[in-house]
Amino acid sequence: MKKTIHILLFLALGISYLAGQSRVSPFSVDSTAIYQKRQHLILYGGVGIYTSLSTGLYFTWYKQYDQGPFHLFNDYGEWENIDKLGHVYSNYLQSDFMYQSLRWSGYSENKSILYGALSGLAFQTTIEVMDGFSSAWGFSLSDMAANFIGVGSFALQQKHWGEQRFRFKMSSWPKSYSQEMFSSETGIFETTLFARTQSLFGSHGLERFLKDYNAQTLWLSVNPKSFFPDSKFPSWLNIAVGYGADNMFGGFKNQWELNDENFIIDHSVYPRTRQYVLALDYDLSKIKTKSPFWKTILGALNAFKFPAPAIEYTSEGDFNFHLIFKN
Repeated sequence: MKKTIHILLFLALGISYLAGQSRVSPFSVDSTAIYQKRQHLILYGGVGIYTSLSTGLYFTWYKQYDQGPFHLFNDYGEWENIDKLGHVYSNYLQSDFMYQSLRWSGYSENKSILYGALSGLAFQTTIEVMDGFSSAWGFSLSDMAANFIGVGSFALQQKHWGEQRFRFKMSSWPKSYSQEMFSSETGIFETTLFARTQSLFGSHGLERFLKDYNAQTLWLSVNPKSFFPDSKFPSWLNIAVGYGADNMFGGFKNQWELNDENFIIDHSVYPRTRQYVLALDYDLSKIKTKSPFWKTILGALNAFKFPAPAIEYTSEGDFNFHLIFKN
């Protein structure tokens, strides 16, 4: 649910990001008036989006659960920390979107970096504070650390290099799960992995794209050409390091209760596995085009990692070569 809200935020900020592909010349007679209008749009629009999404998140999610005193909650290691990398990715994207929006509205480079980073962090911190008052969760220091890493990685690169040589990306590919029945410890009840994943990750495409940690890989993609401008390495070709995990049917372990019965997944059949991937990637923003429309589309799609050749190593000690790695 909270990730769905994050995506709505990305889409809202993305409108500004797309508009940011077209900037007014500072020597234009009407540039001051145009920039003032854009700044008002960013300010009032940003406050409106933040307020509406934060309020909507509280009433549609947190109000349904018991509230209590503010407290900490240690969820480090849950879902093999895929969700922590998701926080890094989310904050990185939000900072990038807001930076682009602020530059479009006429703010200086330094102010755009600072305000973009702070606004990217503000929404995520609000969520963590609401978690802190929820009896079912708590304020996660590891989540906040991941938030700062995402914001900082964008701001430091933009300040030092004036560009993003390292980009965080995400890929997710639909997974199918067994519908074979298996029994609880007492043998009284039966269920399937398909039913378990439906309850955990949802039933439709967008929801599963956002929630199914087994289907996700988080990537750090580097552009070699930006470090070696005189090389013959194509400017649009990147090298990416990815991290994912598989066979996760619970936050910390593959064991859960249903109808007061305990279900345990056999590790020998479904080993909970971490995956480390080295792959080729594409920097779509480097593809040259004179069309503002296609420049915008390519820039937005650059937030995602697309299938490419890869070498995978798993925590089970297996090496696999993929002509096309889709996960």
